Amino acid sequence: MIKKILVSQPKPTSEKSPYFDIARDFGVELVFRPFIKVEGLTAKEFRQQKVSIPNYTAIVFTSRHAIDNFFKLAKELRVTIPEDLKYFCVTETIALYIQKYVQYRKRKVFFGSTGKIIDLVPQMVKHKAEKYLVPMSDVHSNSVKELLDSKKLNHTECVMYRTVSDDFTAEEVAQFDYDMMLFFSPAGVHSLTKNFPDFVQGDIKIGAFGPATAKEVTDNGLRLDLKAPTPEFPSMTGALRNFLSNNI
Repeated sequence: MIKKILVSQPKPTSEKSPYFDIARDFGVELVFRPFIKVEGLTAKEFRQQKVSIPNYTAIVFTSRHAIDNFFKLAKELRVTIPEDLKYFCVTETIALYIQKYVQYRKRKVFFGSTGKIIDLVPQMVKHKAEKYLVPMSDVHSNSVKELLDSKKLNHTECVMYRTVSDDFTAEEVAQFDYDMMLFFSPAGVHSLTKNFPDFVQGDIKIGAFGPATAKEVTDNGLRLDLKAPTPEFPSMTGALRNFLSNNI
């Protein structure tokens, strides 16, 4: 019987989230508790990459974390952000977030519509003379570099933040009594094994979003009970609803 589900993500800010509908429809308790958190690099760590922010005329932002840590590092390094700096963001929502730090004019901000950098590239190509800086996480592939190289853009990738385990308190460990857990990244699964080195799955169901997360589950000798996305259920909430319909 599944009564209590741990969702390893922050609690949704909107009351219209499908998760809340699931909790009501199936009478289950959903606990939102991230297993990972984002931590910015220190100024000293960033300097080791030998990247000088003032050398660049445009910044590419793929997330709010990138924005937060870019401006945090700029402040620590005492870098003055020029008013003519151009910002290229993968979505309008991320572009608007820049206003938390600076007032910008529309002509300096460019954004895509899908959240994928490949759909932002055409706008970057229109500004081929720019020198692009791309802040990234410590865990990333070379796909962005290869994509920008293929368009012959002048760019540099740099690490500004990293994903680390969000350790559980002794009280949280003692009260760990979930019937099901949902993971959304390999780092989240790794955090589980770090926080609970003697974890025994038993009857606890485990769901994973994305092939890399699913692989991390099985690589750690755990049983994968729910996998998303699938052609039928492209979202975790859709897959969870179907799973609960067949298991409660």
